[in-house]
Amino acid sequence: MQEATGPIRGQFTPAFAPLAAQFAKAFTDGQEIGASLCVYHRGAVVVDLWGGLADAHTGAPWTADSLIVVFSATKGLAAMALNLAAERGRFAWDAPVAQYWPAFAQAGKGRTTVRQLFNHQAGLAAVATPLTLARLCDPAQAPALRAVLAAQPPAGAAEAGQAYHAISYGLYADAFFQEACGEPLAAFLHREYLDPLQADVFLGTPPAQDARVATLYPGSTAGRLGHMVWAALRGGSTEAHVARSFLRGGMAQKALTNPPTPGGMGAYNQPPVRRHGLSWASATATARGLARAYVPWSLGGEWQGRRYVAEQTIAPLLQRQGWSARDQVLGKPLGWAQGFLKEEDGVFSPNRASFGHPGMGGALGWCDPQAQLSWGYTMNRCDWRVRSPRALALCQALYRCDLV
Repeated sequence: MQEATGPIRGQFTPAFAPLAAQFAKAFTDGQEIGASLCVYHRGAVVVDLWGGLADAHTGAPWTADSLIVVFSATKGLAAMALNLAAERGRFAWDAPVAQYWPAFAQAGKGRTTVRQLFNHQAGLAAVATPLTLARLCDPAQAPALRAVLAAQPPAGAAEAGQAYHAISYGLYADAFFQEACGEPLAAFLHREYLDPLQADVFLGTPPAQDARVATLYPGSTAGRLGHMVWAALRGGSTEAHVARSFLRGGMAQKALTNPPTPGGMGAYNQPPVRRHGLSWASATATARGLARAYVPWSLGGEWQGRRYVAEQTIAPLLQRQGWSARDQVLGKPLGWAQGFLKEEDGVFSPNRASFGHPGMGGALGWCDPQAQLSWGYTMNRCDWRVRSPRALALCQALYRCDLV
């Protein structure tokens, strides 16, 4: 391993020097405040880098152990729990959700399958009942919330088809898991997978970890709105599609704004939100932790002599199970496989077998079973775009490395 120099710290193997250079460039160019990047290849760490500041005000340095909320990269962790629970016989992907959660059959949802729900094809991207983060973080409210979700009617014919369940994915994952498996999704995930793997990831971050949590810089709500208006006016981009839907009160607005965050998206990095296991957005992680969480999925399920995931669980994930040329919320081509995101070719990986999930602002947990790669990227300066150019540049640099 080679020691990093300049604005970054850590190590990398010489074959991955192009990736280390791209990571350093983001700091040199002033794009990052604090960030980490970790890559495993064939089960071994080949990149472990970090740099910048955990808090720009105090000057506290970002370290390899800095935790930060990873927003929708949390969904990839929830997908791990769902796939492992299915592997253990807790439910079948093509069975009706109502088989395990009878109340879900309300409002014409009796035939909706588990696969449709977690592949964002259930017409449930928007929840009509007004919600608040405080309510969602209150365990006493969980039964009432499950009743709200069970009663929610699916979208009408005009809005049928695939629509990214930006928030409701996690709401339904938590509710379904409790009904089908009899325990919280986060508890199962930690006991059955993250803790045995020793992955530095928390879905429900305990107080003992608070000192490691870096300050998040998500940008102001006004600034994000300004970017959206400009994108809508310019047109011709994914962001323009999202912005126009949002500003017109379309599916993007409905899916992305309930619950509202009056104080800004930084609320997700603060107690009590990060304390609670919200399966769409509240996990905290290091880059090392995210990368490690995906290692078994990149290697057919077995790593360091232990089997963590069955091969037959991973096999269906290599194919797109659903696809839309323009998702009704994100306004771009994408699809899913049993809860994991399947991106366009060449976005995060040139290999279609790859899967994982990005998070708002740029965080990414991803794996490529074809190349036997897994990687995690965490940062505290959020980008406003649907796919962060910094994350994309890192992925492109990764595949410029010698992977032989």
